[in-house]
Amino acid sequence: MIYVAVGASAIVIARDYPMGTAFKMGPAYFPTILGGLLAVVGAVSVIRAFFLTGEAIGNFTVSGLAYVSAAIFVFGFLAWRLGLALALPLLVVVSARASEQFRWGPILALAAGLTIFCVLVFVKGLGIPLPIFGPWFGD
Repeated sequence: MIYVAVGASAIVIARDYPMGTAFKMGPAYFPTILGGLLAVVGAVSVIRAFFLTGEAIGNFTVSGLAYVSAAIFVFGFLAWRLGLALALPLLVVVSARASEQFRWGPILALAAGLTIFCVLVFVKGLGIPLPIFGPWFGD
């Protein structure tokens, strides 16, 4: 239902902007198309929920919420100071601690792979002005 609500909201918000065409997109084109796709995915998921049985949603834990929230704050605070190469693995490790199935090996592999991918794509490829190693390391 959240996907349907967010998708529908994007469509409603974008309706006052010019749509354009596929070759000359206006400001409403991307949010309308993406919002529509998101709403369709949400609607399909809701409909499937009535016909398929699945695993029950786990219990809500305050510690899980605390780990994920702390990970976001740590990343936000340290991204410009330590740099992406150190803040991102911290984000992955701290947020993964929220899981009951936490294992060091897979988490460290995920942190390393995600860090390499993000540095290559966002910093090198797209030129996002995030430091790879921040000023705390003399950069």
